[in-house]
Amino acid sequence: MTARVERIVTEGQFCLDGGCWDVANNIWLVGDDSEVLIIDAAHDAQPILDAVAGRRVTAVVCTHAHNDHVTVAPTLSAATGAPIFLHPDDDMLWQQTHPGVEYRRLADGEVFGVGGAELRILHTPGHSPGSCCLYFAEGGEVFSGDTLFEGGPGATGRSYSDYPTILASINERLFALPEQTVVHTGHGPDTTIGTERANVPAQA
Repeated sequence: MTARVERIVTEGQFCLDGGCWDVANNIWLVGDDSEVLIIDAAHDAQPILDAVAGRRVTAVVCTHAHNDHVTVAPTLSAATGAPIFLHPDDDMLWQQTHPGVEYRRLADGEVFGVGGAELRILHTPGHSPGSCCLYFAEGGEVFSGDTLFEGGPGATGRSYSDYPTILASINERLFALPEQTVVHTGHGPDTTIGTERANVPAQA
């Protein structure tokens, strides 16, 4: 059976630098009828576990460590037995939400196999130092976290973010993907690589 992609939306708050904002987050499941990989762990574990529906969870992969993307990662890991993966460059953000909780180090180029799919990690710093995307080549899809949205780059106005760095990540890593690649974002609707070329400057 070919792997499929499922979306769950949960609502809560993103908090950083002393402020909090209401947000709705996309959580993505990739897999088949027997196993799935979870991309991001936002706000509330139960809707995610309901969507898993008893399937084996191979990993909980966090695109970055802002609190709204990792809220329930330890809860999901405990409930499913799946390891948490995060790029270590975001450790300082992880420690703000889950101090002392262990995770496995995510590496650029690492490949996760699940349900017949292969997802390749692309390290795309800028929104945060450890931000990563997951590229599903066979499906023609990329999971962009908060690196690329419908309308352009992710936000870079908070601590540990950098605008020139996110532009470089998008131009060098994501825009190297085929134009028709569907972009599954961390918030809001899907877009495509080709559509977003007009919305991202080549450099700051």
